[in-house]
Amino acid sequence: MEVKKMIVITGAGAYPRLVVEGAHAAGVPVCDVLAVRGSTERATLKAADHVHTIGIGEIAAGVRWVAAQGYDGAVFAGQINPLSLFRSRFDAETKAWLASLPCKNAHTVYGKLAFEFEKSGVPVFPASSFMEKHLPGEGVLTARAPDARELQDIQHGAAVMRDVGRHDVGQTVLVKDGMVLAVEAFEGTNAAIKRGGKLGGKGAVLVKGAREGHDMRFDIPVVGLKTLKVMKSAGVSALGFQAGRLLLLDREAVVDYANRHNIALAGFATDLPPAPTRP
Repeated sequence: MEVKKMIVITGAGAYPRLVVEGAHAAGVPVCDVLAVRGSTERATLKAADHVHTIGIGEIAAGVRWVAAQGYDGAVFAGQINPLSLFRSRFDAETKAWLASLPCKNAHTVYGKLAFEFEKSGVPVFPASSFMEKHLPGEGVLTARAPDARELQDIQHGAAVMRDVGRHDVGQTVLVKDGMVLAVEAFEGTNAAIKRGGKLGGKGAVLVKGAREGHDMRFDIPVVGLKTLKVMKSAGVSALGFQAGRLLLLDREAVVDYANRHNIALAGFATDLPPAPTRP
């Protein structure tokens, strides 16, 4: 479809900026941002054509504002602190949305938000839209490939990740010598890495990916420089990820950092479809 005017619903990190830049590079004339106060980075605001800002508790009002602007579609991009679900003061309508969910995880919360946007007439595009430059494929990205033990742990972690993903628990598994050290829950990737590293010590591997049937409109697996720094601090020696189904932000800086700290990065093939890069 031809996209003339779109909006990025932004959280923290560089990811939203890269979506805006990718959309402009693909010829989208207008790419605006719905910024979350205290989360969206200045570089993202600068890259956008227009910016509208809301508080984390004003989600319902944000949906209504977006619906009134005549956008062809929206993209969800960037991290929202999971603790905000417990500590924010939401408006009454947003509280009702959350209360209607029998279980709360990234899939159900963002799924409900996507439903409300689409009900208001704004399609939600895949979170990987216009991000083809940031979706690495199969193969080793670093100077060092995973060794035999790391490869075996990556294979085990990938199987565990695929199984637990059916329950929408998380997208990250840490393994060392065949032992599962951590499975990501609602605390997020970095907290899971720290927890698993503390338990297993140096030499664990990290496996990251999306479950079968994952809704690519939101919560696509993402790795950036911050992730690599947490891995290094936790003693994680390798990262395995699903080829074509993970966003690697600031790839050059990430690979350089991994090489300097002897961390192996490798994409592995799956029978799952790659993340779509166009609405």
